[in-house]
Amino acid sequence: MKDIGQGQSFVNFTLRNRIYIDKTEQISKLLKTDRVFISRPRRFGKSLMLDTIGTLFEYGVDPYFKGTWIYDKWTEEHYPVLRLNFLDYNSSDYNGFFERLGNSIRYFASNLNLAGYIHDHDPSNCLISLFNELDKAEKMIVILIDEYDAQLTANINNEELYKKYQEKIRDLYGVIKGKPCIRFLCVTGVTRLKDVSIFSVGSDILDKSYSSPVSTITGFTREEIRKYYIDYIDLAVSLDKGISEEQVTEQQRDELLSKLAVEYDGYCFDDEYNNKVFSTWSVNNFFAEIVSRRKVKFGDYWYANGGLPSILAKYLETHTLRPEDYSADIDVGIDHFMNPTSLLNMKQEVLMCQTGYLTVHSTVPNGNSVRLGVPNREVRRALEKRLSQAIFRNENFPRDKIETIFHQSSADEIVGYLNSLMNTVSYEDYSNITEKTVQGMLHAFFIGADQPVRTEVQSATGRSDIVLEYENRRVVFELKYAENEAGCQAQLREAVNQIRTRRYG
Repeated sequence: MKDIGQGQSFVNFTLRNRIYIDKTEQISKLLKTDRVFISRPRRFGKSLMLDTIGTLFEYGVDPYFKGTWIYDKWTEEHYPVLRLNFLDYNSSDYNGFFERLGNSIRYFASNLNLAGYIHDHDPSNCLISLFNELDKAEKMIVILIDEYDAQLTANINNEELYKKYQEKIRDLYGVIKGKPCIRFLCVTGVTRLKDVSIFSVGSDILDKSYSSPVSTITGFTREEIRKYYIDYIDLAVSLDKGISEEQVTEQQRDELLSKLAVEYDGYCFDDEYNNKVFSTWSVNNFFAEIVSRRKVKFGDYWYANGGLPSILAKYLETHTLRPEDYSADIDVGIDHFMNPTSLLNMKQEVLMCQTGYLTVHSTVPNGNSVRLGVPNREVRRALEKRLSQAIFRNENFPRDKIETIFHQSSADEIVGYLNSLMNTVSYEDYSNITEKTVQGMLHAFFIGADQPVRTEVQSATGRSDIVLEYENRRVVFELKYAENEAGCQAQLREAVNQIRTRRYG
C-alpha cells in the first residue's frame, strides 16, 4: 500500500513512493497553449500542478515520469523554469514585496550566467533586463506564477494598499506580454480579476479555469479514486463492515464511493457541465484517518484545515451572509461571473464560487447567466457553521450544553431557549424574517452546535420542517408564520395537529 500523497513537490511523490494520480494527459492538453491561467480554490492542487509542469520542462520525463501517461509522448527539450509563488512575498509591506520579488528574479538570472543582467529595485525592470539578455543569448525560459492574487486577497478591506499592489501586478503582466523568450507561462490563483490585466483586451494569457478538456487537471474524479486508492477503499469497507479485505465486493466499493461523493464530490470546473471532481485534500485526509483511527469517519477536512479562506473572511467583515445566499441554486449574470472587475466590488456569490463554497451547476454560460450551488455536504456544513456565527453574533455553543437542552428539557424549556436565542439576532442585518429564513437560521444553529439535525424530512404522510434525531429522543419542529397574535394561536394549533395526525414523531 503506497503512502497517501500530500504536498506541492511532484518529485517527492516518486522518491517517497506516494500515490500520484496521473494528471499528465490533462497537463499535455494545457501545454498546447503557450500562456494560460487556471483559477482554483485553496487546497485544490494548483501548486502540485505547477510543480509537475516545472519538473517536466526542467528534467524531461526521466526519471520522475516513468509509468505516467506522458512518459513516451514528451519530446520537448529542457528549459530553465522561473518559479514565483506570491505567497512567499509580503502582503502588508509594499517595499518588502518589491525587494523579495526582485531578488527571486535576480537569483534566477544569476544561475543562467546572464552577464548583462542589471538588477533594479523595481521587479518590472528586473524582468525587462532578464528578457533582453535572454533574447541576446537566444534562450527561452518557462515562467510559473503561483497564487498571483495573494497580495490582493490579503488587502480586500484596505483599498489604498490593494490599489498599489494592483498597479504593480498589472505592470508585471504588461512586461511579460508578448515576449518571445517565454516558451510557456502558467499563472494560478483563487480569483479571476480583470483589473490586473491578465484578462484584459490584448492580453495573450488565456483563461482555462472552466475549459472542459482540462477541467479535471486538479481534483480527483470518482474513477481516479477507484483506480489509485483501491487498497484504501478495501480497508475502509472491511473496517466498516467487519469483514476481511479479501471479502470486499464491487458493490460495497461503489457504496463507499457514493458516500464519499456526497461528502466531498461535486466541484465543477467544466464549461460543458460534464465533469465533476472531489476535493483532493478531503479525500486524502479521509483515507489517512482510516489508517490512523481504524474506523470510517467522514470529517470536515477542507474547512478544518484553514477555516474560512482569508479572502472570504475579510469580505464578510463588511458584508452579511444570509441563508438565501446558498440554500438553493443561484443564477449569476455571465459577465459578473466571467469578468469580475475587482475584489472591491465583486458579487458575493462569485467570490464564494471562486473560494470553493459554491460551484458551477450549469453550463457556462447558461443563457445569459451561470447557475451556482453548494458542491457537497462538507461545504454545506462549513457554510452553516459560518452562518451560525454570523447570525448569532459569534456566540459559543458548547456541544454538551446544547445537547442537554434538546435531549433532556421539556418542550416549553426548548421553546424558551430558542426564543432567547432568536432575540440575539440583529434586526438591522436580518430584518426580512420569513418562515424559510427562520428555518435556515435554526438549521445553521444546530449545525454550528454539532447537533444531529435534518430539514424537510420526508415520511409516508408528510414532511416535517426540522428534526433532531438523538439515540433515545426525536425533537420535531413544524414552523408556521402568523401576521398577528390572534393568527399565531391558530397557526400553533395547526402545527401541533399536523405533527400529531401525520405522526412526525
